[in-house]
Amino acid sequence: MNIYSTLYEKLEGSPLEVWLETLPMVVDTVFVRGHGDLAKWQGAVDALPNIKPSSIDLSVGSVSIGNAADVDVEMALEIERQLRILHPWRKGPYSVFGIEIDTEWRSDWKWARLQPYIAPLNGRYVLDVGCGNGYHAWRMAGEGAALVAGVDPTMLFVMQYQALAKYMPQVPVYVLPLGVEQLPQNLSGFDTLFSMGVLYHRRSPIDHLDELRSLLRSGGELVLETLVVDGDQDTVLVPQGRYAKMRNVWFIPSPLALERWLQRCGFRNIRLVDVATTSVEEQRSTQWMTFDSLPDFLDPVDRTLTVEGLPAPRRAIMVAEAP
Repeated sequence: MNIYSTLYEKLEGSPLEVWLETLPMVVDTVFVRGHGDLAKWQGAVDALPNIKPSSIDLSVGSVSIGNAADVDVEMALEIERQLRILHPWRKGPYSVFGIEIDTEWRSDWKWARLQPYIAPLNGRYVLDVGCGNGYHAWRMAGEGAALVAGVDPTMLFVMQYQALAKYMPQVPVYVLPLGVEQLPQNLSGFDTLFSMGVLYHRRSPIDHLDELRSLLRSGGELVLETLVVDGDQDTVLVPQGRYAKMRNVWFIPSPLALERWLQRCGFRNIRLVDVATTSVEEQRSTQWMTFDSLPDFLDPVDRTLTVEGLPAPRRAIMVAEAP
């Protein structure tokens, strides 16, 4: 896809150059295989008016593209109409020419929790695994990253990224329609790797951590965010059915158990930098994500429990260094 041509150029001569041996073909194959709604989503992206925003701000909570003065009323209505075709918007928020996209997640809150504890991103090659539409990737670019590659196999999120990237072609952020398992083994080229909201969806969390380690250069930084439960180093919740109405939640460790997993995978200088209970203000339904959300996943009487009677979502952030 043409939107990735500048990515391929940036990979040439970089520590990630070997990825070029497979990446273009893999990406092309995914788009050829397509999705039942891909034509509709691509049409929405293509129909967005070609406007150069007067400003771009990647350093604020609501990633900001232009302002209302850049467009007339008719253009604003058309932009909003096309962006709403890409519903549901889960990660954000965004402001696009004055149109406020109030996403399901206040992803800026998570960024505020982790940003003080990570190594400076200036000049770094960064990978964001399970990046959704790229909200955090844009924030990483705002911190000065030389290149941010996001991978997410959900095609809708990739098309949301393309809609936003249409107005920010100069920003080195690229969301690819891939799962992390489609990256070359032992790529060993990223300076910083974020895996947020992914670990508990993996049938084998140890294999996932090994996979992440193999993508980092020696001394590179892993930023891992995942669900946790209270307990000692042997405590791991294995839901027997759904967890908070999610089918694909396999293992939820305690922070101490998670630290042990990271140690077993060879990571060093492991730090627990944050633990926070997810609130119904941080994750909720909005006009831009009208399906059920966290308030519907919790026990209506006791908000400390999920509807299944399990501990309500708490999320930890661990930072570690690749050997």
